[in-house]
Amino acid sequence: MIPRSLIDYRLSGLPRVDTDVVVIGGGIAGLFTAVKAAERERVLVITKKTLFESNTRHAQGGIAAVISDDDSPEFHLEDTLAAGAGLCRPEAVRVLVTEGPACIHELVNMGTHFDIENGTFALTQEGAHSHRRILHANGDATGAEIVRALSERARMHPNIGLWDNHFVVDLVSDGEECYGAIVLKPDGGLVFVAGKATVLASGGAGQLYRYTTNPDVATGDGLAMAYRAGARLRDVEFIQFHPTALCYPGAPRFLISEAVRGEGAVLRNIKGERFMERYHPLRELAPRDVVARAIVAEMERTNATFVYLDITHEPADTVRHRFPTIYETCLQYGLDLTADWIPVAPAAHYMMGGVRTDLDGATNVRRLFACGEVSSTGVHGANRLASNSLSEAVVFGRRITERIRVLKPASVPAAFGVDLGRRTAPEGDTAEQRLRLQKTMLRHVGLKRSGSGLEKGIGDMRRQLPFMQRRLATKEQFEYANMLTCSLLSAQAALARTESRGGHYREDCPERDDRAWRKHLLWHIEEGMTEEPISDV
Repeated sequence: MIPRSLIDYRLSGLPRVDTDVVVIGGGIAGLFTAVKAAERERVLVITKKTLFESNTRHAQGGIAAVISDDDSPEFHLEDTLAAGAGLCRPEAVRVLVTEGPACIHELVNMGTHFDIENGTFALTQEGAHSHRRILHANGDATGAEIVRALSERARMHPNIGLWDNHFVVDLVSDGEECYGAIVLKPDGGLVFVAGKATVLASGGAGQLYRYTTNPDVATGDGLAMAYRAGARLRDVEFIQFHPTALCYPGAPRFLISEAVRGEGAVLRNIKGERFMERYHPLRELAPRDVVARAIVAEMERTNATFVYLDITHEPADTVRHRFPTIYETCLQYGLDLTADWIPVAPAAHYMMGGVRTDLDGATNVRRLFACGEVSSTGVHGANRLASNSLSEAVVFGRRITERIRVLKPASVPAAFGVDLGRRTAPEGDTAEQRLRLQKTMLRHVGLKRSGSGLEKGIGDMRRQLPFMQRRLATKEQFEYANMLTCSLLSAQAALARTESRGGHYREDCPERDDRAWRKHLLWHIEEGMTEEPISDV
């Protein structure tokens, strides 16, 4: 019941804009890819809001790459594979760890200022990393610094056009080839943007949940439109909950970076007791899924809605210097990071799965590429290693641009269009429907899942599917349709995977089952859900 497009249209009836490369999204993946592609191509970057409203801007901890002499790509590879719980593609991880350092230097050459100590890059350590390999900027504002540098570069580049406050409704695809996208303009009109290559860099889907560290724009649009266009999705049941989001009355679920624990912070329950040693030998630096579930278990054991993050034993000046953004944000709500235990709880943070790509970021639909959180390159497996996401974006963004250079211009079918006879506007309040969906996801497809709960959640979602057969017209309606698509696919994959692994935990199937479930689940709009064997290459 999920249609191939959200609107009825004829290309011949729409205004048309031509470019070489259409980039959808303005975070690190979209901007880095755009800047690299613009060396030889005309590029148009389309963002829902502005270049500064993306998951990248909120990334605090940093970007992982092997820089120090006591580290090596092999160590980084081993850490990533271990965190990925048996579902990583080793070949993709090897690409990441070997090409990441060169991409760091490209970011520097593009104007990114990483923190320096004693004449070299300052490095920190985060959960499940065996070495200090996390570069950061302005203490805990790494993503904002990268976006600043890349956006300045993009705005100055003569080959890059920027469309802020434009919403991509649908990809123009016949299921085999992509020709561009249908875009909703700020005035409500539609335009067809044609290009020889389209790059999805639209970010994640944290807004599927009531509590998330993601900004409002993270509604899974790229995942849903790729699915409708005939691209395969992979591993969408694996959703990472960040263990430590601020949980305080009147405050947003602001992310408290994993780097705080990397610099010595400990977790305490409401009785003031440290508890992580009961759950994992690495304690506070265990993989994120372990820490998040441990926090929930401790909250349930003590009948609390939060636990505490405590870094008060570290020098106050050091904490303020290393985490200025977190310090100032907490201070706005009367919490002093240097003197107070900070109340935290898990919140939806990152989708490990996404649009399935090869090692060059290409999907199964010709001319359609995916990069960043929207993609599934095989790097993250069942549980993303901290700070690998920014590295993945630049490494595979660069590879995409090399692939695009050999493409010839596309020939768009003149009579292309979709007509499902939509005439009736949707009923009900879209904001209320969105909130109801978020609550359903939190309750049934959250950090802990069960077969009965998943079945109930899927039933609730299926009852909302007729919404997509209505005549949708607003950004809010399109977003809700995309969220409903992503939620349903994620929940059905979670129901099918009768084991617990990484970011997917089933209370009724609590053990990891490599014999039956060391494989991927794929989604395709015509083929439905299929299985893909693991590649150990």
